[in-house]
Amino acid sequence: MKNTGLQNQHVLYIQDSLEGEARVFLDPNTLSEDGTVALSGSRFTEDGSTLAYALSASGSDWNTIHLKDVETGKDYPEVLEKVKFASMSWTKDNKGLFYSRYPEQMGKTDGSETEVNRDQKLCYHRLNTPQSDDVIVVEFPEEPLWRIGAEVSDCGRYLLVSPVKDCRDNLLFFADLSKTPQIDGKLPLTQIVHKFEADYEYVTNTDSVCIFRTNRHAPNYRLIKIDLNNPAEENWETLIPEHPKDVLDWASAVDNDKLIIHYVRDVKSVLQMHSMNTGELMQTFGLDVGSIVGFSGKKKQSEIFYHFMSFLTPGIIYHVDLTKQPYKPTVFREVKVKGFDASQYEAKQIFYSSKDGTKVPMFIVSKKDLPLDGSNPALLYGYGGFNINVQPSFSVSRLVFMQHFNGIIAIPNIRGGGEYGERWHNAGRLLNKQNVFDDFHAAAEYLVRERHTRPGLLTAQGGSNGGLLVAACANQRPALYGAAIVQRTGHAALPEVHDRPRVGV
Repeated sequence: MKNTGLQNQHVLYIQDSLEGEARVFLDPNTLSEDGTVALSGSRFTEDGSTLAYALSASGSDWNTIHLKDVETGKDYPEVLEKVKFASMSWTKDNKGLFYSRYPEQMGKTDGSETEVNRDQKLCYHRLNTPQSDDVIVVEFPEEPLWRIGAEVSDCGRYLLVSPVKDCRDNLLFFADLSKTPQIDGKLPLTQIVHKFEADYEYVTNTDSVCIFRTNRHAPNYRLIKIDLNNPAEENWETLIPEHPKDVLDWASAVDNDKLIIHYVRDVKSVLQMHSMNTGELMQTFGLDVGSIVGFSGKKKQSEIFYHFMSFLTPGIIYHVDLTKQPYKPTVFREVKVKGFDASQYEAKQIFYSSKDGTKVPMFIVSKKDLPLDGSNPALLYGYGGFNINVQPSFSVSRLVFMQHFNGIIAIPNIRGGGEYGERWHNAGRLLNKQNVFDDFHAAAEYLVRERHTRPGLLTAQGGSNGGLLVAACANQRPALYGAAIVQRTGHAALPEVHDRPRVGV
């Protein structure tokens, strides 16, 4: 994906080899006059011959799924509609796609509706056939508010089905596709997890033994093995135990017998390679203080790519050839911003005390040697919800603020997010929601106390759940903030306050 910096949407490019010339494959900017049609998801077939991609118009959660022939660049005639909060997973024969969709809905379905969507179905679509021929393979009519995720296993034999209720925790089922080679109706499911009390995310499998990432008895997450032939919980095995402090953020199978694992350590990325068989640490890839914002690698492939970014690094894509030891990352692509000299700026992380004494991390980014006399404008950005990490990232607009206005960027990692696992998340939701606001107030007080800025020059900013955060804080402590930028509040925080299904975000 690439953006010139002047485009509304990122453009997807394709090239025939690592040294080949990149060419445009899919440009969402051409799909609408105002540039508001966005690529919201994509999935290639196993052989790379077909791309399923989802489009969203004007920021709506409703998507349409389109199917593109990679060789010709032309779309197949069918368009899959009524798609929202959907997973996409191809069968390994490259002939069909599992995806979730809603039935016909009454009233608006453009993202402005206020009714909760009901009765999502998991469907199977055969390539180059109309959507009307799609087969419903999984549904839970007795649970109309469940959302159904699904993933075909790496070996192609199993379909892992993961219903979600609200915004966290999922059940777990599987279907043996080898027993239904012709998918023409409901798939028989075997249930593994029976209660909504943890997350379970499929990573890979060897024969019937699957690896899952879970926070079951592990708030910072661990990797476990479940044998689908003997899936009772008492038979589960821990492959990589929970780290006492670092959060196991994701894992991906590569090069047949290896796992690439991403940890979050004090809000900073740590990237490691482990043995898939034993869980043993094989290598830690060196990273500066920043974030891994993209990764590409497959179990059948012996190379990986990862995209690193920080407050002062616009973006570097690294490539690692796993057939050559030692495993050494090389720069594949690097983003350069004309006129930007990172040496003129500094990014530091501090820890401040919130109202109840909890230590909260905060990144502060500014020009070097900026006088701390209370005369600088500051932007305080927060989110604090849905177990989401807010890690270092590069922003041209923030750079302009720092370069031309001597501005200070402050990003506190307040409770409600996932920076320190499920405990941190739970400490900022439901009856603990006030902790989120208190953490944000304490961040503002720190900036004023340390003379980074003063209240009249301090702007609070947040979007979605962060929009509710900023609105609440500006009302609770109006004298502490000079301005507030409230973006897209809507219903974003309702699940965190009232534990209701998330809608409209």
